[in-house]
Amino acid sequence: QAISLNQWNHHQRTFRSSAVRKMSEEATAGAGADATTATTTTTMTDVALNLDSVRQRMESACERSGRSMSSVQLVAVSKTKPSDLLMDAYNHGHRVFGENYVQELVGKAKELPNDIVWHFIGPLQSNKANLLVKSVIPNAAQLCVETVATIKLANKLNNAVASLIEEQKEDEEDKKKKKLLLDIFVQVNTSGEDTKSGVSPDGDAAVDLCKQIVETCPHLNLRGLMTIGAPGDVTAFRVLTRVRDEVTAALQMPSPLELSMGMSGDFEEAIENGATTIRVGSTIFGARDYSNKA
Repeated sequence: QAISLNQWNHHQRTFRSSAVRKMSEEATAGAGADATTATTTTTMTDVALNLDSVRQRMESACERSGRSMSSVQLVAVSKTKPSDLLMDAYNHGHRVFGENYVQELVGKAKELPNDIVWHFIGPLQSNKANLLVKSVIPNAAQLCVETVATIKLANKLNNAVASLIEEQKEDEEDKKKKKLLLDIFVQVNTSGEDTKSGVSPDGDAAVDLCKQIVETCPHLNLRGLMTIGAPGDVTAFRVLTRVRDEVTAALQMPSPLELSMGMSGDFEEAIENGATTIRVGSTIFGARDYSNKA
């Protein structure tokens, strides 16, 4: 019986994911009992338990804020983590993951099931926008780029989506039915730290950038604002909320933009301050290994 290309791709990714896990298990078994005892990597049970713990803490924060749990999206930040750990979370029902490195995300999107929603949350060079869009979107349920801070990058992403649409082998009727949009967040540097990207929260910088994107980038959907605040400084949440309100009013948007803020150490406070997206990594997957990253 014939199967579609999407079904075949999904079957291949599932097969590859199973193979990755099997090889990992064989390697662990071959290393001996002593090595197994010494291993401190997060196990399948740990990922599931950690996810449940985070969800319970999210629910409590929502209750304290008088909000519905469904009003907050959890992005499981899986940067530097092997695909088998992502599959542990996937098999526990999670579908939204965040990555910081283009090449790592491109590889995982091709290997893992194609019903995953990927959030790119790291610095993105404009010359890699085309690779990110064209490699991930065809292999995912959705791609969202949270770190747009310049009109140059926005234009590169917009052009990449336009090019992808032209390359898709669809007849004209199908193209009319399907309008491909890339979700983006504009990053705001609420802490003012030189080491962090983002537009200034002061003046009209955020309003001007958002206005340019809405007016000149038809293939981008301005979904919200994102920030990476200084550790322990919850004032960043209030600053981002203020900027969101300014942008929403200036652009006369029918509904407020979303807020992506809060990480492992402060996601509960972020929820209590109105976050609609939180990015939690080490609390779910364990400490990260950056030894192979530039």
